[in-house]
Amino acid sequence: MIIAVKNSSDKVQVDNLIKWIKSKGLSVDISVGENTTVIGLVGDTSKIDIDLVRSMDIVEHVTRVQEPYKCANRKFHPEDSIIDVSGHKFGGNNFQIIAGPCSVETEKQIVDIAIACKKAGANLLRGGAFKPRTSPYSFQGLRETGIDLLLKAKQETGMPIVSEIMGVRHIDLFKDVDLVQIGARNMQNFELLKEVGKMNKPILLKRGLANTIEEWLMSAEYIMSEGNHNIILCERGIRTFEPLTRNTLDLSAIPLLKELTHLPIIVDPSHASGISRLVAPLSYASTTVGADGLMIEVHNDPPHALCDGAQAIRPEQFAVIVKNIDVMLPLVNKVRI
Repeated sequence: MIIAVKNSSDKVQVDNLIKWIKSKGLSVDISVGENTTVIGLVGDTSKIDIDLVRSMDIVEHVTRVQEPYKCANRKFHPEDSIIDVSGHKFGGNNFQIIAGPCSVETEKQIVDIAIACKKAGANLLRGGAFKPRTSPYSFQGLRETGIDLLLKAKQETGMPIVSEIMGVRHIDLFKDVDLVQIGARNMQNFELLKEVGKMNKPILLKRGLANTIEEWLMSAEYIMSEGNHNIILCERGIRTFEPLTRNTLDLSAIPLLKELTHLPIIVDPSHASGISRLVAPLSYASTTVGADGLMIEVHNDPPHALCDGAQAIRPEQFAVIVKNIDVMLPLVNKVRI
């Protein structure tokens, strides 16, 4: 249920309404916009007499929300959420580019790539310390050491770092990671979602391998229900019957999500296809349909990368993509700071 409050309402009256709602055992999500204040009710709204609420002088209108996701719903929060990641803002008219290798391999590798990515225009550095792999015999990442090396690269370049968390027991290791990623395979790891919901950190939530948009938003709801509303969604392609690409990038999800949720949405064009030569055109297409940013895999020696070398581009290729993106941004009313 959503209650829109009149602009002329007295603050004391609004506070009393909120207090009354909470006394019914519900929680509230308050969104203050330029023209109206929206109070979203989360919980068993059958306890609320909708006709009684409508009769209150301060109430403009009351709407029942049919979608199962409440906090993530744009009806609850009409204006775009702006998520700040160590000074870099996602959402609204902001556009950010995250770049770096699939996995951290050595100190020299991650520092050299970080320097190259920053020089080319990247805003944040990505790097996998813990790597979920289909085969148990594949490289699984450097784990704790990988986090330490990412922090060294951050110290060298000043770039905020992004890395994927694999399990609840690793949460303490991510205290210095600026943006904590929930990967596609963990999108419905509900215990992990609830625990990161208790973290005071922005969360990057990737779409699952074959999940619907509603399932994806419900995973965001799990995090938000624990109090953490700092979520950035990431479309990374879904599994289809097409064998020529690793996944199929669902570009239609971007404008559709803009209608359904206030959360920012970025695109990972590297995982979307698994083919490095497709990264540039998919990056441009993602920008055109309204994405709030990109996350691109960049490696200084893709043929010898320990993980996903086939989809990684070189720093010089990345620099060209960034240059072209910067030309496109004014056309889609975005800025990159």
